[in-house]
Amino acid sequence: MADKIILFDGVCNLCNSSVNFIIDHDKKDVFRFASLQSEAGQEILETNKLSTKEFKSIIFSDNGKIYTQSSAVLRIVKDFPGLWKLFYGFIIVPPVIRNYFYDIIADNRYRWFGKKDSCRIPTPELRNKFL
Repeated sequence: MADKIILFDGVCNLCNSSVNFIIDHDKKDVFRFASLQSEAGQEILETNKLSTKEFKSIIFSDNGKIYTQSSAVLRIVKDFPGLWKLFYGFIIVPPVIRNYFYDIIADNRYRWFGKKDSCRIPTPELRNKFL
């Protein structure tokens, strides 16, 4: 299995846009993706004793270590090229503060950004990026 796996809510428009953004900036091709609803996503959630029903956070598995919420986002941008890496500096902000703002967005993401009826289906060119 891949070393850096991003699990995302496959029906969330914000999440799908974020995946597109990450793919566009993943110049070293280090990230792999799975929707939380997919078989691969469910398996990773079960293995790590995370909820397989309620999807309120992006999950980032970095060599088997699991990160959620703002920590996941910051660990992901750490591998981005250029100035994007600077956002990782926010890791010094205590998680309780970072996650307060993360939760506001997560709790309102469907209302603000919308929701799809089904998970994203990758194009043939991007299929190898999805588990």
